[in-house]
Amino acid sequence: MQIGFVGLGRMGLNMVTRLVQGGHTVVAYDRSADAVARADAAGAKGVSTLDALIEGLTPPRAVWVMVPSGDATESTVGALGRILSAGDTIVDGGNTNFHDDVRRAQALGSKRIEYVDAGTSGGIWGLQEGYCLMVGGKTDVCKRLEPIFLTLAPTDGYLHVGDHGAGHYVKMIHNGIEYGLMQAYAEGFELMHASDYKIDLGAVAGLWNHGSVVRSWLLELAARALADDAELAALKGYVDDSGEGRWTLHEGIDRAVPLPVMTAALYTRFRSREDNPFSERLLAALRNQFGGHAVKKS
Repeated sequence: MQIGFVGLGRMGLNMVTRLVQGGHTVVAYDRSADAVARADAAGAKGVSTLDALIEGLTPPRAVWVMVPSGDATESTVGALGRILSAGDTIVDGGNTNFHDDVRRAQALGSKRIEYVDAGTSGGIWGLQEGYCLMVGGKTDVCKRLEPIFLTLAPTDGYLHVGDHGAGHYVKMIHNGIEYGLMQAYAEGFELMHASDYKIDLGAVAGLWNHGSVVRSWLLELAARALADDAELAALKGYVDDSGEGRWTLHEGIDRAVPLPVMTAALYTRFRSREDNPFSERLLAALRNQFGGHAVKKS
């Protein structure tokens, strides 16, 4: 199958490579000429403009967008909407808020341009392992694009989950769960690290992946990280977030669904970015005021 691909970062280039290896014809564009050259080397046809990408595809066209979420995705989808034709399809594979998917699908639908949201999980390992795809959009449109989805995904790793926005909705909740799982692992390993026992944390991570009820791919990655640096001394405890955790909590509030684990995990990420936070200084001051407890001066 033929497809256009916009966005050739670490994930995007790997996805293009997997599609080419699967026998598809890919016309690839990125603002970076170096990224386009790497796509060419991987077997895609690299182009220097969005117009050239459209010209290199045979109608009805399909274009996969894999650029950073937010303004970059919004502007790219808008630009494609102005130059694509009726019957063409835009697939957004980034981390988009599902409300934006519904809005875009309606706007593009007025031009008879189709829109598909493809929640994509797999990170930098997707080239070898495949990408788990949670896809939202019209059933017939998604069915037409299935050769692409099935090539990108591992066996049983693709599912059409519903109408416009459903793909990114499921991916949003997937990432909220991911926050909670990672936080639980982090806290458990910190407790083992603080114990009086000299526990080989990397060995424990490896052990738990053999028959344990907490085995997972995340635990495999923990074992890998600990094998490289048992104390993780080269890292700072600064944890960013890409937005999906926040959106998940907003949805929980809107639906009156309690999400205590995901909430705690997200707030812990916020705290990880603070240096000597005001709230902790106030706690120290209060203990000193009412109990004369010792404080440390900055």
